[in-house]
Amino acid sequence: MRPSVVIVGAGPRGTGLIERIAANAPELYTGSGLDVHLVDPHRPGSGRIWRQAQSPLLWMNSHAEDVTMFTDETVEMAGPVREGPTLHEWAGIDGTAFADRQLQGAYLRWVHEQAVAALPPDVRVHHHPRRALRVSGPREGRQQVWLEGRPRPLLADLVVLALGHLDAELDEQQTRLAAYAREHGLVHLPPDFTADSDLSALAPGEPVLVRGFGLAFVDLMVLLTEGRGGRYEGDTYVPSGREPVLYVGSRRGVPYHSKIGYDWTGERPPLPRYFGPAEVDALLARAEGFGGAGAGAGAGAGAGAGAGLGRRDVWPLVEKELGFAHYHRLFTVHPERTTLSWSAFEEKYAAVGDPAGRAALVASAVPDPADRLDLTALDRPLDGVRYGSFEAFQEGLRGYIERDLDRRHDPSHSPDLAVFFGLLSVYGQLVRLGDVGPWWHGFFSHLASGPPGPRLRQMAALSRAGLLKFVGADMTVTAEDGVFRATSATVPGSVIEARALVEARLPEPAVGRARDPLLRRLHTEGAAETPEGLLRVDPGDGRILDRSGRPHPRRFALGPYTDGRTPGAFTRPRTGGPAFRQNDATARAALVLISALAGRAAA
Repeated sequence: MRPSVVIVGAGPRGTGLIERIAANAPELYTGSGLDVHLVDPHRPGSGRIWRQAQSPLLWMNSHAEDVTMFTDETVEMAGPVREGPTLHEWAGIDGTAFADRQLQGAYLRWVHEQAVAALPPDVRVHHHPRRALRVSGPREGRQQVWLEGRPRPLLADLVVLALGHLDAELDEQQTRLAAYAREHGLVHLPPDFTADSDLSALAPGEPVLVRGFGLAFVDLMVLLTEGRGGRYEGDTYVPSGREPVLYVGSRRGVPYHSKIGYDWTGERPPLPRYFGPAEVDALLARAEGFGGAGAGAGAGAGAGAGAGLGRRDVWPLVEKELGFAHYHRLFTVHPERTTLSWSAFEEKYAAVGDPAGRAALVASAVPDPADRLDLTALDRPLDGVRYGSFEAFQEGLRGYIERDLDRRHDPSHSPDLAVFFGLLSVYGQLVRLGDVGPWWHGFFSHLASGPPGPRLRQMAALSRAGLLKFVGADMTVTAEDGVFRATSATVPGSVIEARALVEARLPEPAVGRARDPLLRRLHTEGAAETPEGLLRVDPGDGRILDRSGRPHPRRFALGPYTDGRTPGAFTRPRTGGPAFRQNDATARAALVLISALAGRAAA
């Protein structure tokens, strides 16, 4: 019987894994023949999120030149580098353009075809356009992958889950809100991938409460305005008359920061500096010392150890690392805005150990507060801010958006871009720690994964047109008296009522509430999860851990529902690509295992 691998999920993560199998097979695979089974109801490469059947109005939130599916020399991996074109090189478009998702889907399908074509001749790929329902089989034996509508399972020497974003059952609060909506004839749209949501119940001219101010909100905004026939004439929005009125708020109360709109020039900050492999090793050792998951678990020792770590352990290192990136750029490129030489400042910065001492050093060396890095203010700009009226807050937040746009498109503030590279470096290190809590992913997304600048300009235009209104920070929603009500401490005493509520965010990637039957079954049968509900995996190669910390020898998982989640399945060129590193490690582990099994069978 030919060896076989089953990959559940044929989107960009599954494609990246196939690319790495193709790259590493000449070195590691000693067997004869191999079947790779891709299980996904959607087309391989683009998968669900990047499918063709979605509105062409929906964009990526990265410049086309900043999107690649190919490795380069900056990826720290054991396998060979196989370079290829970025999205803008492949599509022949302006590198600073924000491509629509249909075009990105076409790029991903092409990458998938190239990856399959690069496999050795005796490796065959089979696509099964079905859902996987469960995985069974002994730890040391062949696995059975049961598919919807197929009476017999696929047999696999190993299984890799590359599921991408998950649908989830409603949590307790969402269940109550949904029940109230049904009882009172209201509209409640729970967390979802916005392109999949049925927005037809949101009536023209009617107020709609929206909780969530990130990328899911941007998609919602586009589909309910331009998607309903409106258009922009310069900085003015011309309505079609079919738009609802959106009242949006969130925990921060502001949109994600705009994508930076200029290119990097000159030397990059030498990262990592204060948060690198040595610091991660020390954190893992500390977690092991306090009985972190995986301690003493044989081959999985240390796997998941970061589950015992949180923001208090990691944040001081992150803060110093991002500060180093910021001030390296400021002092080396804009020395006229500082009072010390870079060498003198760097020496003092390295020596100071506490935040207060660091703040005092910065205040003495950087005269203009606008040149200082204040991560708290960047993260929560409305904390403690109060407005006397709802109308005053609308004007205030439009001003905030305009200031953010101006700064993020002004290269004189290029230390902001240095911080972006610092965030990518930090993420690459945090992957080794596993789940450090939800704070990091939200912080990263708010600073580094925001919408294109034009989308923020559209927000301001819609606000001026009276079709988008801002609620404020720490938005609370209650269901009473037959309506939904929203309040925020930003505007004391202001209450907004509506008969429709949209939760503009993706479902939480909690395996215990995942609608995916395969994951639910794994969870029931003992797969480990973090306190936040992420699937625990060995940070070395992605093997799924059980609740005693043992890695499963034949089951792997990659993606945002695991505690090894990364910024994305594709990345900006020459930034290390943590997902590429993970794909390579998993592919190599899979090839070594299959080769060993083939060797035993031949003997």
